[in-house]
Amino acid sequence: MLSSLHIENIAVIKSLDVELENGFTALTGETGAGKSIIIDSINMLMGGKIQRELIRTGEKKALVSGVFTDLSPMAIAKLEELGLSADEDGTVMLQKSITEEGKSSVKLNGRTITASVQREIASALINIHGQNDSQQFLTKSSHIGLLDAFAEDLEELEAYRESYEEYTEILRGLEELQNGDKEKNRLVEIYRFQISEIDALKLREGEEEVLEAECAKLRNLEKIKKQTAFAYRVLHSSEKSASVTYLLDRAAQSLTAISDVVPESAELAERLKNYRYEIEDIALTVEGFTSDGFDGDPTARLNKIEGRLDAIAKLKRKYGSTIAEILEFRAETAEKLDMIEQSDDKIAEYKEKLASVKTEMTERAEKLREKRIKAAEGLTDRIMGVLVFLDMPKVRFDVSIKPSEPRKNGFDDVEFLVATNAGEPLKPMIKIASGGELSRIMLSMKSVLADKDAIDTLIFDEIDTGISGGTSRKVGIKLKSIANGIQVICVTHSAQIASLADSHFKINKTEEDGRAFTSLTLLDEEGRIEETARILGGIEVTETQRNAAREMIREGETLS
Repeated sequence: MLSSLHIENIAVIKSLDVELENGFTALTGETGAGKSIIIDSINMLMGGKIQRELIRTGEKKALVSGVFTDLSPMAIAKLEELGLSADEDGTVMLQKSITEEGKSSVKLNGRTITASVQREIASALINIHGQNDSQQFLTKSSHIGLLDAFAEDLEELEAYRESYEEYTEILRGLEELQNGDKEKNRLVEIYRFQISEIDALKLREGEEEVLEAECAKLRNLEKIKKQTAFAYRVLHSSEKSASVTYLLDRAAQSLTAISDVVPESAELAERLKNYRYEIEDIALTVEGFTSDGFDGDPTARLNKIEGRLDAIAKLKRKYGSTIAEILEFRAETAEKLDMIEQSDDKIAEYKEKLASVKTEMTERAEKLREKRIKAAEGLTDRIMGVLVFLDMPKVRFDVSIKPSEPRKNGFDDVEFLVATNAGEPLKPMIKIASGGELSRIMLSMKSVLADKDAIDTLIFDEIDTGISGGTSRKVGIKLKSIANGIQVICVTHSAQIASLADSHFKINKTEEDGRAFTSLTLLDEEGRIEETARILGGIEVTETQRNAAREMIREGETLS
């Protein structure tokens, strides 16, 4: 529920804080006190637009924040779906601000979120219903979901959707196979060319690195020969001077010659011989640098390697950044070509599978429809009963269920229809002209569906407009009934409704230094009596009105 609300610098509201409870809460006040500003502020918090002109004169920024507690499973699931979560104590603080330049910011528990995410979260937290704002019921697309919630057909719906998803996946595959022959022939030609172009090079993974290394050696062949020849002469063989191996041999012989008188020289001589063998091995390895892989004409070999590297580079520009990616592209292309070339067989296979899945999907859709039709009858009866209670006996409500093409929600086109006068045909709800009639019809539906749509906070804005005192009382009774277990907030001008509330706030507007200020006060028992008496009418509140107000409040308490 919405447990606390903070409004700052919006129109006549400088700063307003209110703590709210579960159950039925009424907001009343004189015309112009700021009731509509409070609703506009909550709408802003829920993702509705607010004009920057509503920012209080002289202020730079307006802000609204709301703290929500005891989140419903649907709200928690929505947060998780969006990658968000409540605080450790299970609360969520939603905040929106707007500057005088028109820039807005939205945060959830201090984390910035987008406006679209804000609206998704808000849709799981609050429903606001005004005379001309009950989109959940007016929008045809929402009717099937409301009927399903009432029908409690989740098991049947999920079974159908499983078949529907399989059906649509097979259908997409079949449509791809059934592309026109001209398109298929064009693709076959393209795929075959791509495969032959790649196959012509006979690529091997890792060969590019080997070729580039060999190419580098060939480009530096003279330098390699010169330096390795020098190293070989110095280490092992030289006609002009003594090599390292020669000198090591002589040194070892000298130490061996004195080993009979200096015994430790024998060990040193042996170590020199080992160094001599190691250096000889290095020399022979270095000598091999000029012969390894350089048989034949080096220039011809270099040209051949560079030509192959250039051919590989051309394929990389077209099919992938590495040889591995090129070969992967080739495999995928071959698979596509195979699918096209075997399309006739595959088309027959897909058609057979599609027919089987369609049969299963149709059976499940029919079971879903049966449950919906039965639920529609019960929903109609219950809503009609509430309409009679709300003094609308001539209003007719019906649920239209017509066959449709397969959709995610079944084979049914569902729409709520209403006729407000005797003899009139049933029409879509969105075509209802009277705001008062729409409000009561909406309340009727909400009273029946309140425990089905998982929204725990409902706000009704002046639902009593255009109806009599007796009917207002019945509206209040229904609001109080809905509030058993959820939070209902109602902005009203009706004493008959306000007197039934569990909590009653009065909206006041005062002036200070020539500026208007709106405040909100939670009324005690005497305050409720005084405010209810004021709403009942008259230039001045009389004791008779107070007694009437006291009696209305006492009667409301008996309905708890």
